[in-house]
Amino acid sequence: MIKIIIADDLSMLRQGIQVVLEQDSELKVSALAADGKEAFELCAEHRPDVVLMDMRMPEYDGAYGTRLIKESYPETKVLILTTFDDDETVAEAMECGADGYILKEMENTKIIQAVKAVNSGINVFGPNVYSGIQKKLSTATRSAEKNSDTYPELSARERDIIILIAEGFDNKDIAARLFLAEGTIRNNISKMLDKLGLKDRTQLAVFAVKNNIV
Repeated sequence: MIKIIIADDLSMLRQGIQVVLEQDSELKVSALAADGKEAFELCAEHRPDVVLMDMRMPEYDGAYGTRLIKESYPETKVLILTTFDDDETVAEAMECGADGYILKEMENTKIIQAVKAVNSGINVFGPNVYSGIQKKLSTATRSAEKNSDTYPELSARERDIIILIAEGFDNKDIAARLFLAEGTIRNNISKMLDKLGLKDRTQLAVFAVKNNIV
């Protein structure tokens, strides 16, 4: 039997979700909560397997409740059940440790399936939520590829040289510290300037600081 707590600020919705879930003999709603704080407090008494949590509730919202529950009862799964699928709300839920995120518009049978999946350790995301996550990941990947093209990876020797440039050493000192010829240092600096599209060693030093090389 999967024990569940439902947290939603609307009494009618709480009761309606309870009726839906208890159509399945494997699910049992142990308690109903009006906000995130009450859901957290009820966890101490009922030790549920899954908490169905709305995100936007007065005073103590779903993010607050999710964070408290995951900190104190990490074995309890928190499945967000809400009407909001904007990026900010989804990100907030994930940052608080939610194990899944679905929308109230889902069919009853799919909500039941989501509860069972989350209880078994599977992270569940509704179609709209998953599409949003995919788009964000795709954008992040394109950005990373663009940055990779703009700033090609430096070799170990180039990193050593650019670090010493940022620390204020001239070519002679860098050569002595790295046991290289001064001409080798000049050649490497010229190559880095071309590779990174920079004009001089001052810009190299700024590049090193901005990109956390130093």
